[in-house]
Amino acid sequence: MSLAMKQQQQNEEINLTPLSIAKPEAKLYLSFMYVAFISLFIGGLMGLLQVLVRSGDFELPLGIGYYQILTLHGVILALVLTTFFIIGFQYSLLGKTVGMSAKQRKLGWLSFWTMTVGTALTATAILLGKANVLYTFYAPLKAHPIFYIGLALVVVGTWIAALVNWHQVYVWKKAHPNQKTPLLAFMVTINMIMWVICSLGVAVTVLVQFIPWSLGYTETINVLLSRTLFWYFGHPLVYFWLLPAYMAWYAIIPKIIGGKIFSDSLARLSFILFLFFSIPVGFHHQLTEPGIDPTWKFIQVVLTFMVIIPSLMTAFSMFAMFETTGRKQGATGLFDWFKKLPWKDVRFVAPFVGMLAFIPGGAGGIINASHQLNTLVHNTIWVTGHFHLTIATTVLLTFFGIAYWLIPHLTGRKLTPKIHKLGIYQTIIWAVGMLIMSGAMHIQGLLGGPRRSSFSEYGGTEQAAEWAGYQAAQAVGGALLFIGIVLMIYIFMDLLAFAPKGEEEYPIAEEEEDAQPTPSWMENWKLWIGITIALILFAYTIPMIDIIQNAPPGSPPFDNIL
Repeated sequence: MSLAMKQQQQNEEINLTPLSIAKPEAKLYLSFMYVAFISLFIGGLMGLLQVLVRSGDFELPLGIGYYQILTLHGVILALVLTTFFIIGFQYSLLGKTVGMSAKQRKLGWLSFWTMTVGTALTATAILLGKANVLYTFYAPLKAHPIFYIGLALVVVGTWIAALVNWHQVYVWKKAHPNQKTPLLAFMVTINMIMWVICSLGVAVTVLVQFIPWSLGYTETINVLLSRTLFWYFGHPLVYFWLLPAYMAWYAIIPKIIGGKIFSDSLARLSFILFLFFSIPVGFHHQLTEPGIDPTWKFIQVVLTFMVIIPSLMTAFSMFAMFETTGRKQGATGLFDWFKKLPWKDVRFVAPFVGMLAFIPGGAGGIINASHQLNTLVHNTIWVTGHFHLTIATTVLLTFFGIAYWLIPHLTGRKLTPKIHKLGIYQTIIWAVGMLIMSGAMHIQGLLGGPRRSSFSEYGGTEQAAEWAGYQAAQAVGGALLFIGIVLMIYIFMDLLAFAPKGEEEYPIAEEEEDAQPTPSWMENWKLWIGITIALILFAYTIPMIDIIQNAPPGSPPFDNIL
């Protein structure tokens, strides 16, 4: 028997029938969703208040500070909402594909409560006005120690979740020797390897630099080192958000539209490439930062552009799958397959709109990573507009699309025609609101409008006057987005407790029958992790030594100046 035939036979031996999710498991997964959707409402309300303040026609009541709500908005949405949703979703993916034991479930609860306690501590510091440092918490701005301790606990909780995920896959592999890991389990493994490696950077800066400094044990902090460690973590954080959306695109959307996975091998290779090139690229966020040798900035910009390759592979795979499915359903013309897509199914429509938003969002990322163009848009509200396209549209709309089937599957309820229709309205409102708000942010950024700033007339300057209309548009878009959030919360509550009882499918697609067998070398974890570490050491070792040896005088804390 040839090697290819043997591999094909091994692949066919895998039990492709998804496992059932027991009630104790569903309770764990739903607990993460509760925190995620509570965070969506709180963070969305803070975002609405921000755009109203920036319009110049609204003042915050009760002595609430603009930078207080800006910090809460960033932390609660960019860190808490995303992380809790992702961990809960990934637990469900592995529970469905490789299973979860009682011991693993107990550790899953430990990860949940560790993250929840950390979130509560961090939120308390922000709400008390003791942590107006924004979600990037740049030194020398100083927060209360509780803020940093809370962040550390959230990270530790995710590490526990990673250990649980890896153990789930390890147990499955022992029970199924010589068989390829189910695609979704493979993807979760990659995402958590990337997360643990990159979050070591933020853990080091928080534990070694920020906590002792905030407690007064050290008088100064190395600002450049702290920012470099943050962005070592900060850029792969974007892919930690994005890869779960890709999991849904690759392996769940095909099932929803009546198709099959276009290529198992292509999907796995794209995730491997994301692992390689998502971490050693943090300097492209620091292109205007003094103290970093331009040579290393150039090298990391080149590595940044390598991430475009798996993104384009994903785009090709998605539209190839759409066309293949449409033609199997009878489409004949050049674009007739487009009409065959299920445009009334919100489980497809919401993620598809997210895919479309990633086209201008990805193009904006290329601009941000280009040294000459970055000098034009750096620290302008253009960057905020880009961020809202990629994370608040591509990622969140995909997460909403996941929620439409995941929540009723876990609660034993049905996705009704009413929620289908309401979900379509929610998606349209979200898309229109984001188009208005993000579009205005991009244009205002090109006109020099700053980010991270409250409303100001800047002494009546003519340039600031040009921004007024765009800031008003941002308020309109933000108001529409908040309406979309309220609708999503209503949908979540309905699917949680009020929808009729029934069974909702957990849609996991199968691979095309005539697909080539997935090469066994794709699961050579030692090789992939080794290459990743080698790229990180190459990109960071020499510049980090230079940053530490030739550091400028450290900075004392700037406490509550925002």
